[in-house]
Amino acid sequence: MSNTAPRWLADLERLLAIRSQYVISGNIRDSFLVPQPGGPVLLPLLRALWETLKAQGYRCLLVYDPVDGLRVYPNEAEPKALAERLFELKLANGSQQISLETLNNVMRNLSAQREARCALLVDFASRLTRQADHLSEAEHRFFIAAEKLSLNASALVPKDGGIPLFNPILWLVNRPQDLPSWFALDSERVASLIVSRPDYETREAAAHQLAALFDGHSDASEAARAKFIKNFTDGTEGMTLNALSDITELASREHLGIDAIDDAVRCYKVGALDNPWRKDYLRAKIRDAQSFIEDRVKGQRCAVVKTLDILKRSTMGLTGAQARSGSGRPRGVLFFAGPTGVGKTELAKTLTQLVFGNERAYIRFDMSEFAEEHSSARLLGAPPGYIGFDAGGELTNAVREKPFSVVLFDEIEKAHPRILDKFLQILEDGRLTDGRGDTAYFSETILIFTSNLGIYVEDEQGRRSQNVRPGDAYDIVESRVREAIGDYFKFRLSRPEILNRIGDNIVVFDFISPEVAERIFDGMLKNVARRLFEEFHLQLAMPAEIRSDLLARCTRDLSNGGRGIGNALESNFINPLSRALFAQEIEGKRRIVVTALAEEDKVISLTLQVD
Repeated sequence: MSNTAPRWLADLERLLAIRSQYVISGNIRDSFLVPQPGGPVLLPLLRALWETLKAQGYRCLLVYDPVDGLRVYPNEAEPKALAERLFELKLANGSQQISLETLNNVMRNLSAQREARCALLVDFASRLTRQADHLSEAEHRFFIAAEKLSLNASALVPKDGGIPLFNPILWLVNRPQDLPSWFALDSERVASLIVSRPDYETREAAAHQLAALFDGHSDASEAARAKFIKNFTDGTEGMTLNALSDITELASREHLGIDAIDDAVRCYKVGALDNPWRKDYLRAKIRDAQSFIEDRVKGQRCAVVKTLDILKRSTMGLTGAQARSGSGRPRGVLFFAGPTGVGKTELAKTLTQLVFGNERAYIRFDMSEFAEEHSSARLLGAPPGYIGFDAGGELTNAVREKPFSVVLFDEIEKAHPRILDKFLQILEDGRLTDGRGDTAYFSETILIFTSNLGIYVEDEQGRRSQNVRPGDAYDIVESRVREAIGDYFKFRLSRPEILNRIGDNIVVFDFISPEVAERIFDGMLKNVARRLFEEFHLQLAMPAEIRSDLLARCTRDLSNGGRGIGNALESNFINPLSRALFAQEIEGKRRIVVTALAEEDKVISLTLQVD
């Protein structure tokens, strides 16, 4: 368990002898594990800062912010009396409202102070000005004076002959650019301290601190406690220590003990305690799902089996189990590749229906709409400070709204390569932060990418040629498509790391065979008949020879898969059927029979018998 101070505090302690001012940014609103005689303790930034300064002989800490003005920390009689005397303060109700000019005088007094070691923290320094690059005259004068102080200040030599230390001024900002860019530029006396998010060891130490607050901790075995620490630490990757404290509070309110730490972390991330992935009925549905899927996605047995294997792994929570920490990754990742119209999108819908009971519950993005680099702002949110950054991104907003979902990225190869880079973070860490600073967690989603890569390739002259054809053996189709996908990511995009994150989750679909095409055709014809009955209460019938003629017309070219069959059925049957129905009086009729199918001058017509 860690017993060392956070790095930014250690850097501050080391630099107090040579730097007079500090710009502190990053994870400044978090809590911090600070070593104490009885062991490390979780403290807010102000308390952690004071404990560090006090250990170096500082006797008071002045704190200023634009709302409450100036106050003394800690709020105790001795440091307050010292501050009022040294800085001529009148702290009514513990604080004093002052102007920037008065604050500048306090800063000057602090830097020149020789009686006692004191420090000044300017909190919410990002809000001192409306625009850091467009200062008013008073604001400009204030920062010039602060810059001069940083250069002219001298260290305080203690009476006991210890190490000379500066009386520091500390600026607490959200981002360094919230202060004028010239303020700390090339200044040897202004240090920049970045407060990072807690690493694994720090979160592990915090988990030890918080463990006793969980129900059942005192009665748990050593093995159960060790498992709790590991799951708590793994599940909070990228989170603050404040988040760990909030999870602990949430667990207490929901009566979740140490054995339910995964539920507590998930509830904090996605706002839902109920977990569809752990429902017994889901396992039963997936166990018997192959026939259900193959009824909707015809002729793709290999793709269906591999997809179900990945789905079963996701349901068991074993995705990324080989890694030290994989709990934050998406539940499953699938890369559907193959010819157009063979069932890639249909399989995504079917999986959504299977897991969530509604095929419309999936989130779909057509990646051809994100072919330009700037379109990433629409998908992921504009960077902070840019127009629209406060609206978030379409992807991050959708996942926050529906954390348990299938997210489909159609035709991923059409997206701009810079956008693809964002998927690295999602695939590895399972989270994405938008321009507002809000984090969307993908840990409960299934990500599906679809692609037509590998069906056509470019030769050395840049001409497109067909790489695989209908009638090729599935083994040939799979190997050539996989090879083309590898070449695309490794050599064309020079981003093999994306392919590495996808791993062996590439599912290659086969071409539609004539036998499968006939089954798809019959299914579409049944859909037409069903629609006729729903709209007009008409039953559709046709002789076998007309059905055979129509089948031959619709399955003549299978290069466009099931979608091509549907388009051909629309042209060869649905359009002439609609024309024929318009010419008939169908009110009160019960049945229509297609008695003839004819083509003249490339116009197809039907003859109907209406009963």
